[in-house]
Amino acid sequence: MASRKRKLPAKDKPLPASKLTRAAGGKRHVSALILARGGSKGIHLKNIKLLAGVPLLGWVVRAAVDSEMFDSVWVSTDHDDIEKVAKSWGAKVHRRSPGVSKDSSTSLETIQEFVRINPEIGVVCNIQATSPCLHPFHLKEALEMITQQGFDSVFSVVRRHQFRWQEVKKGSGEETKPLNLDPAGRPRRQDWDGELCENGSFYFTTADNVLTRGLLQGGAVAYYEMLPEYSVDIDVDIDWPVAEQRVLRYGYFGRATPEVVRLMFCNVSGCLTEGRIFMSNSGEEMVSIHTRDTAGIRMLQKQQMEVVLLTSKLDPVSRSLADKLAERTGCEVAEVGEEPLDDLRPMVEQRKLKWKDVAYMGVDAQDVKCLNLAGLSAVPSDAPSVAVNATKYTCHRAGGAGALREFAEHILLQKEKAKAQMEQHRIDRHDF
Repeated sequence: MASRKRKLPAKDKPLPASKLTRAAGGKRHVSALILARGGSKGIHLKNIKLLAGVPLLGWVVRAAVDSEMFDSVWVSTDHDDIEKVAKSWGAKVHRRSPGVSKDSSTSLETIQEFVRINPEIGVVCNIQATSPCLHPFHLKEALEMITQQGFDSVFSVVRRHQFRWQEVKKGSGEETKPLNLDPAGRPRRQDWDGELCENGSFYFTTADNVLTRGLLQGGAVAYYEMLPEYSVDIDVDIDWPVAEQRVLRYGYFGRATPEVVRLMFCNVSGCLTEGRIFMSNSGEEMVSIHTRDTAGIRMLQKQQMEVVLLTSKLDPVSRSLADKLAERTGCEVAEVGEEPLDDLRPMVEQRKLKWKDVAYMGVDAQDVKCLNLAGLSAVPSDAPSVAVNATKYTCHRAGGAGALREFAEHILLQKEKAKAQMEQHRIDRHDF
């Protein structure tokens, strides 16, 4: 199965707080809390660095919001830029005090401050921002262990098959000893269940545990097992490219199913081109288009996706140039006004589609509404922050330099992922 749940022994065995609450007929406020301090020592502002086109923080906020299991989703931070990103992804912000923003401050101290400030909270889930492969179903199943099974604390683990040996000081002459195996009977991997290790993805616990006992794991304790492919932790730069490939395959990309995307709108200026128009001696307008981007358009068209290129009345191009673009790319070229959504909504309805069926590539403030509405959306790497904060994917490449091709590959990757992995997490490892 995707998870295995077990109860751990606890020395003190009071009636679980969850049962006390149900007996009183009350419903506790359940809150998700992501800790994202600005002073990361490993990677500068790691929590909002782009990972596969999404701020690192955005991956876990999206999973928490889309789980629909929380009464509130919060990010605790001391940094203005992190606050902006958190809010743009749908989280509330707890501005932590200087006392819990030090290098020496613990996660528990910050959570305690948060719970004291918000006394209505009965259950808090500390989600680690550096766990980008977290999915809504992980959070849903773990929380149900508290709300339905009566546990007070549930934390995530992963199964590891690693033989451990006792550490000895260099030059001491001491012999090392095995800690979890008998060398004379070294088991095969398939004959050994391995060991459960915390992966740090999340910790559910009651407010009473946090405030009264000073614990994240107390009372009736259980673990929630995540499969290894979902257990990704990022601490240093060297982890980043590895994590990005893992996220592209196993990450949660939102509720919209990429396989239903049938129509793509793409701005010409700033997306297909770098935004400049060249003038010949005769007054003819010209633009520069990267062959990578035209190849990206053909990739989408080959998958029966219609691509419509957009020009703006605010920055119009000549009719002859629009005709050349249409001929070169095989796309319809449509002109939109100051508010593109007003012109594009009828086009979507005419094709009997919904906005979840649409991919949109924009570049500036006028595109924000469409970027938010579209099932898949992207901006080039050089887009202003107002567009970056609204999009679902930020390209590594700039406009006119392969950004459209990158977004096309992203769309097709998600289509393949949706087809092949809808139930992948339900497959038991023993079935392989």
